[in-house]
Amino acid sequence: MSAITTPAPAAGPGRPKDPNKRAAILEAARRMFTLHSFDGASMDQIATEAGVSKLTVYSHFGDKSALFATVVRTYCEQSLPDALFDPAPGVPLRERLLDIARAFFSMVSSREAVAGHRVMCAPKVQDSPLPTLFWEAGPMRIQAAFAQLLERRIAAGELEIPDVARAASQFFVLLKGEVHARLVLGQCNAFSPRCIEEHLEATVDMFLRAYASGGRPRTATPA
Repeated sequence: MSAITTPAPAAGPGRPKDPNKRAAILEAARRMFTLHSFDGASMDQIATEAGVSKLTVYSHFGDKSALFATVVRTYCEQSLPDALFDPAPGVPLRERLLDIARAFFSMVSSREAVAGHRVMCAPKVQDSPLPTLFWEAGPMRIQAAFAQLLERRIAAGELEIPDVARAASQFFVLLKGEVHARLVLGQCNAFSPRCIEEHLEATVDMFLRAYASGGRPRTATPA
């Protein structure tokens, strides 16, 4: 993955923050969290890796939890940029969904993302603010952006979805599927590109069979 870059933050009170130092800290934090997990990575390590003082790290991000959340949010924004969720009415719906599916799966199956999911599975994390920070910085932002795309496609008459938020959640859960679970559990390190593409296409086609206009499945008649 390419180095993390972020726009310059708005100037606050006191000395303005250096955007280059901020980017260096985020990149260093990404590497340290991936290598050592959240608990194993210290602010001292991150500062040394970034070539800044620990005080500078705290000045930019406040604490390690906030830094972790910013790493997650920045990674998600780079992997699934807002442009992927633009209306783009000229792009066929299936093609747009596949573009999103490929970008999403590439993101969640990366070494960094798998390490992040393992952090969230640790028992000691459950009573901390990390799960909420992780959810809000990553999945919640992605699902909200996708829901807006679905709303626009509904307005264009291409989709019929009674519960857009639920459909958005279903889409990304289906994309992860068994493949992602096995990656997180360490049962396998990689799948062939062909296997992944077949999984993504099958997921998109299932989603469209359920929600494309005129293509929703009939409700089963009670026996």
